[in-house]
Amino acid sequence: MIGSGFAGLAAASCLAHEGWKVTVLEKQCSPGGRARQLQSAGFSFDMGPSWYWMPDIFERYFALFGRQVSDYYHLQRLDPSYRVYWSEHHSDIPADPAAFRALLESLQPGAAKHLDKFLREAEYKYHTGMRKLVFKPGRSLWEYVDLDVMLGLFRLDLLSSMKSHIGKFFHHPGLRQLMEFPVLFLGALPENTPALYSLMNYADIQLGTWYPQGGMYSVVTGMYNLALELGVEFRFNEAVTALSTMDKRIHEVITEQGSYRPDVVIGAADYHFIETQLLPPGDRSYSNQYWDSRVLAPGCLLWYVGLSRKLNNVSHHNLFFDTDFNRHAHQIYSSREWPDDPLFYVSIPSVTDDSVAPEGGENLFFLVPVAAGLTGDDEALREKYFNQIVQRFEQRIGQSISDAIVFRKSFAVSDFMQEYNAFKGNAYGLANTLKQTAILKPSCRSKKLHNLFYAGQLTVPGPGVPPSLISGEVAAKQVLKYF
Repeated sequence: MIGSGFAGLAAASCLAHEGWKVTVLEKQCSPGGRARQLQSAGFSFDMGPSWYWMPDIFERYFALFGRQVSDYYHLQRLDPSYRVYWSEHHSDIPADPAAFRALLESLQPGAAKHLDKFLREAEYKYHTGMRKLVFKPGRSLWEYVDLDVMLGLFRLDLLSSMKSHIGKFFHHPGLRQLMEFPVLFLGALPENTPALYSLMNYADIQLGTWYPQGGMYSVVTGMYNLALELGVEFRFNEAVTALSTMDKRIHEVITEQGSYRPDVVIGAADYHFIETQLLPPGDRSYSNQYWDSRVLAPGCLLWYVGLSRKLNNVSHHNLFFDTDFNRHAHQIYSSREWPDDPLFYVSIPSVTDDSVAPEGGENLFFLVPVAAGLTGDDEALREKYFNQIVQRFEQRIGQSISDAIVFRKSFAVSDFMQEYNAFKGNAYGLANTLKQTAILKPSCRSKKLHNLFYAGQLTVPGPGVPPSLISGEVAAKQVLKYF
């Protein structure tokens, strides 16, 4: 196994559970991949994912091994789920469905009734999509020849966009932004994302936003401990430098410390890096032209910030939609340039969890989405953006933080490339456009090498933490099918 992110941990445990001897090779000093933890000055920061959605997927994962989520970490449902800052006010998004309907009604009279119909459709997509589409390896159209899928083809809305679908129900601009927000996790504009993904709205509104005590790294720790219980061996600080092939198989995995002779390899590190940097040219499934034609989800500018004092009246998750959404989106997906007035996100987990900051302190995580592949994210550029968004943050919450910062670290596009070998410095993988869905994603099995499989955000089913768990399981099942 190459890589110990969510997909690598899932694949390793699934194979170990079936009696395989599994060795995980990890470049970093700890498990988690992009979901690593940063600890400094008494603060514990989740370096990557910060949203815990689709709790049923995590429950299902641990149940595969006869365990429960509660065996490894404690969950708390957040209420409000998150806060949205508009241009002149903010809205707290309530966890209670009745309160959420009332919020929508206040923005658009009649919206509550429309929401009921919208969610009925989204629920169908969620359950049908998860059962019939998401857990597939995506290697043949025959996988999707299913009576339920065929009968519900039009209800799945594969050929219409999220933007047009939401527009049929809601016309208030802020409400439309609110309903379009969840698909931003999928890495594409709402007009380029299939309406199938309104299933994300069901996950948001009905299944809720949760928080694992200790942060998202508690999930990593839980999965890692489970893998250890199953007998998985981990080799940290051991980067893979080459894959030697013979007779259409990986013959040897070469690392900075030595080499291994595997029966099977699952690449749960960056797919593009494994293909283009570790494999000989003749054994690559995809050309450089293919990779350059892929539509990538955004990259990120991130800051981990520790404060010496608490803030008043702030929420755990905060979305700043107080500038031009369309302009920022255009600069991410079309013109591909550094944004001039970006939207951004702030997580303040210490609002919920005292353990992630020193007593009396606050833990903040700032995120600005940017186009993948941008260059020039030097200290001067990072400082410019940090000052810009902090000024807006302070104005909107009515409090200063600049004079209370006792810890700050940035992480940007070039860091994603250096630390994770991320293709063009992307943070989330491939955008879930219609042309990059299911069989149109990079295959979870090599087309050239019989014993090489892939898991992670650049293959099926796509970006996000729950899809990564699923990806690891799917890859493991493919190994079991052929070996």
